[in-house]
Amino acid sequence: MKSLLHNTIPSINRSAGIKSSSTESNSRAYLQFPLANDAKFLLSRQQKRQLTVNSVVDSASVDQYYGLTESDARNPTLSTSFRSQRDRKPNQTVLEAQTRVCTGPTQTKPLTEAQAFKVLDTILRSAKGDLKDEEQVSKAQLGAFFAAMTIRANTFPEATQWSEGERRAMDAYWPHLVRTLPSDIIFLADPEGSIMRLGSSIGPQYVGNGSHEMRLVGALREVLAGGHLGYEEVQGVLKDVLPLLEHDTVSESLLSAFLIGQRMNRETDRELKAYCLAFDDELGPVPVADVRSLTHYGEPYDGNTRFFRSTLFVAAVRSCYNEASLLHGVDWMPPKGGITEEQMLKFMGANTSITPLQAKTLLEDEAVGFAYVSQREARPSLYSLIEMREHIKKRPPLATTEKVQQFVRATGKEAMVAGFYHEGYEEPLLMLMRRRGVHAGLVVKGEEGALSMTMKMRSINASKGLPVNYCSGFRSLNTPPHYDVDGVSRESFSLIVDANEYGFEPSETPRTDRSVSKNIELGLDALRGEKGPAYDRIVLNAGMTDHLLGCSGAEDVSTALDRARDAIDSGKALNRFLSYIKISHKLK
Repeated sequence: MKSLLHNTIPSINRSAGIKSSSTESNSRAYLQFPLANDAKFLLSRQQKRQLTVNSVVDSASVDQYYGLTESDARNPTLSTSFRSQRDRKPNQTVLEAQTRVCTGPTQTKPLTEAQAFKVLDTILRSAKGDLKDEEQVSKAQLGAFFAAMTIRANTFPEATQWSEGERRAMDAYWPHLVRTLPSDIIFLADPEGSIMRLGSSIGPQYVGNGSHEMRLVGALREVLAGGHLGYEEVQGVLKDVLPLLEHDTVSESLLSAFLIGQRMNRETDRELKAYCLAFDDELGPVPVADVRSLTHYGEPYDGNTRFFRSTLFVAAVRSCYNEASLLHGVDWMPPKGGITEEQMLKFMGANTSITPLQAKTLLEDEAVGFAYVSQREARPSLYSLIEMREHIKKRPPLATTEKVQQFVRATGKEAMVAGFYHEGYEEPLLMLMRRRGVHAGLVVKGEEGALSMTMKMRSINASKGLPVNYCSGFRSLNTPPHYDVDGVSRESFSLIVDANEYGFEPSETPRTDRSVSKNIELGLDALRGEKGPAYDRIVLNAGMTDHLLGCSGAEDVSTALDRARDAIDSGKALNRFLSYIKISHKLK
């Protein structure tokens, strides 16, 4: 049938420290780690607006200072460099369509007739084998696209149901698609044989292959009709099919349909709890750190693409006064593929393959007091979904629940902080934190959905809804009027933090634009005591978080902020940061 239509690798100088040299002019920076005093970390001010693009590894020096091998020291400059080269890229035509249709009942944008014809033509040609390599439409893309179209047809309001153009395109292509697509895709496109004008018995009769897939198909019938599942149903599906690499018999199209379908239907509390807790026991009992206070930081796993990401540096500051912090995330995550804590730590030469048990050691170490754990080490089942998530395009339920994890527990008080952007997810996040049994919880609407509060004044043209710097949460009380379901008494709060009220001058958030090296430069300059927007942002987020979580010694905001400033100005925070890099390689 005819168509109907560069790696960055820091070189450690034997006498001075780390030297990074760029192939571009006026872009040199020198990072020095004198042996005598790590806190005297020096970063030259001459021509250092941009760090290295290409450099050569001095392997002997790397081993001398950090115990790194040459292969371990691969440190790309841009966040996009961290995407796994083994993962196949999705078809861009269908991916653009998924951006429009694989979303909620009010956000969906129906395709025009021309767009719909182009997408369906691409799918048909791919199914017939006419497209090769990255032009092929993946099974995950097919599953997400057709599940979205089915949910829209079955449950969405009229404005976001199929457009007339989409219907005309489907009428033209479906007779050919139904003869070409595999049965699992036909099931997703028309599960009851009632959506397509050319009916088919394949959808109503489809049951899947094997017991795991049969359970998934049964759950999908409910999801595709706009329904919701119980806690045990969701966990049963997830544990059946993950980690993905070990279950070749489960259709990727069905799993991608399940993940995006649950998000499009807007998950219930019990569904979110199922995603959040499903793999808590994947590696056995959770280690318990002997610390008086531990804060779990849940930054969005897909990182920042525009603005300075400060949480890693905030953790170093808070550790100076015995407020331990556990950060977690990944090396790279769609859809944004932005800067993450793991990228920065890897760039700086830290060990990023730390297990939860090793993180416990770092939290308890008086010279460190904070730690980072990769999802790769703590939840390999969920980490196996990264490639599929790129092909789904839109964020699945896991994008919310992975921010509320406890890879290490504490003997003392525990708190959680998470960032959000879309209004309506602040309460589900706090619900999950309460379910975790922590003493305090905080959600922050930061720029790009990150959890950092900003110094920027709100624009008069700001979008409707909750403003940036909106905070909501709960904290434990010493003499409570009532007790929560877990026996812990808490008070709730919500506010909009205005940095100007606490003596900060309004300033624009520094831009990083996917540059890992730029983000590190800003953070390290601030920890060296260089005053400016990055320094203020770190101080505000350390002190205000301490205050809102009810941390000891932070009852007064001004006192909490002064404590954070002192941790930086004394050199203690920088020393902790550098100690982390070195000690992370000595763990057994």
